[in-house]
Amino acid sequence: MPPPNALQLLQSIFGYEQFRGRQADIVSHVANGGDALVLMPTGGGKSLCYQIPALMRDGCAVVVSPLIALMQDQVEGLHQLGIDAAFLNSTQTLDETRDVERRFMSGSLKLLYVAPERLLTPRFMGLMESGPVSLFAIDEAHCVSQWGHDFRPEYIGLSVLHERFPTVPRIALTATADALTRAEIVKRLALENAAEFVSSFDRPNIRYRIVEKDNARKQLLDFIEREHDGDVGIVYCLSRKRVEDTAQFLCDNGITALPYHAGLSSDVRARNQTRFLREDGIVMVATIAFGMGIDKPDVRFVAHIDLPKSLEGYYQETGRAGRDGLPSNAWLAYGLNDVMQLKEMIENGQAPEAQKQVERQKLSAMLGLAETVACRRQTILAYFGETSAPCGNCDNCLSPPKTWDATEAARKALSCVFRTGQRFGAGHIIDVLLGKRTDKVEMHLHDQVSTFGIGKDMPEAAWRSVLRQLLAGGYLQTEPEFGGLQLTDLARPLLRGELSVQLRGLPEKKRERAERGQKRSAASLDIAPADDALWQALRSKRRALADAQAVPAYLIFSDATLKAMLDAKPATLAEMAHISGVGAQKLERYGLEFLDVLHAS
Repeated sequence: MPPPNALQLLQSIFGYEQFRGRQADIVSHVANGGDALVLMPTGGGKSLCYQIPALMRDGCAVVVSPLIALMQDQVEGLHQLGIDAAFLNSTQTLDETRDVERRFMSGSLKLLYVAPERLLTPRFMGLMESGPVSLFAIDEAHCVSQWGHDFRPEYIGLSVLHERFPTVPRIALTATADALTRAEIVKRLALENAAEFVSSFDRPNIRYRIVEKDNARKQLLDFIEREHDGDVGIVYCLSRKRVEDTAQFLCDNGITALPYHAGLSSDVRARNQTRFLREDGIVMVATIAFGMGIDKPDVRFVAHIDLPKSLEGYYQETGRAGRDGLPSNAWLAYGLNDVMQLKEMIENGQAPEAQKQVERQKLSAMLGLAETVACRRQTILAYFGETSAPCGNCDNCLSPPKTWDATEAARKALSCVFRTGQRFGAGHIIDVLLGKRTDKVEMHLHDQVSTFGIGKDMPEAAWRSVLRQLLAGGYLQTEPEFGGLQLTDLARPLLRGELSVQLRGLPEKKRERAERGQKRSAASLDIAPADDALWQALRSKRRALADAQAVPAYLIFSDATLKAMLDAKPATLAEMAHISGVGAQKLERYGLEFLDVLHAS
């Protein structure tokens, strides 16, 4: 019997008319027994690249997934499509484990999800050597890289798959990997002979916006209330305390927000993650401990109220918004203290110098994105080796920032750092520039230095912006022991008048107000007022079906599929079958129920 056709499977089971991007090439390559390294942005359809080959090949695909908590929902999603899949992890009883192993050995399973720790045990290795393995899929493959942002030592052991199962095809997948990380994935997973499939990193449905911090929690609240009232979102913070304080602040202001960080008990983390996945309108406030492998497609915004450590981390985190392809926002507030704190963390860390240098370069790239006056999307894509035209959809494209000749201001700031001994933080330097006789200024006799008061012509906010951009531009650095500001070699020609510097101007309040009106409509799902009642009825039906099965609502149908129903208003099952995301199994299970809702409108 010939293997099923890939396009037929895509249409009949998954409900999509055509493959996207390089999906068809990847599926064909892996289904025919080839190894592959796949770089595809979050929401780009990576899972189809191994799920369809798993259905085409004899045996069961073993999927390495780093997070136990998400396996159940991934498997339930496949069950909704009529695919026999299972997971093995520490939450199962012995009887449940044996049942999964029996199904694997019998050949009835098509996909089996396991954590890397379990895969490497002698018991599981023996199981795979005796059973019908069709392929290995290594998800979140960047975890194998010590240079990456999510390094997990247990991933290094996955090189054993090539050694023990040389004839079984392997597909390694990740959403973000620079050249250094990509090279390490190839080396550590022995993928030197694998075909590399690098898709465009562009996520055109995400609008990138970066603002200067001015009471970040209040700015965040305004952003959510103005543009995402009732929407699902993720807010990333750098510290555990900031996570808890921010979640409480949002709750106090009427937003259903939950905290997530490694300091919480495993029960609390699991409970909060389940609520986020299965309820509507939840905002998860988290450290970077949250999010890897999150498949929730209707996250409408990702916000950062602290500067991320790297552009890879930022891009992967923001990529959790809008996986369904509908308009979404990536919003970041950052300030001078963020820059200094991250630089101090690098310098005071225990990493070897070579790794610190990599971390410095990654932070510099992130600062470059934050301070650029060019298109944000162009800057991001350029980092990943991709060229593009200005997007017309980020904050810089919609409201081009002004620049100014800051040479004189920069020289004043650098001179003040030098005159005060190159060991004080930004706050103290600004006090000296503004001529403030604080106890600290007087104690160190800095009211007697030549730079005392020479910056009175500019407000404090402007000086913070100048110092932040001088740090970002490499004219200043933080000294390791106490985090004070120091001049770099780049500062000296600027001080000597041998070069000039243009800096990004402060945002204008009137421009910010103008943007508010624009961004609300751009980030919405464009539901016509006349269709709002029907939209809510479709969502209510989805929620009722999901609650009855104790599964996330998006596993029934995504927002994108509901929106397609709303726009097309199919009148028959035959018409419903042409809606993107409605495969044969879901049509049979849910088609009539949603037609009833549409007919009742």
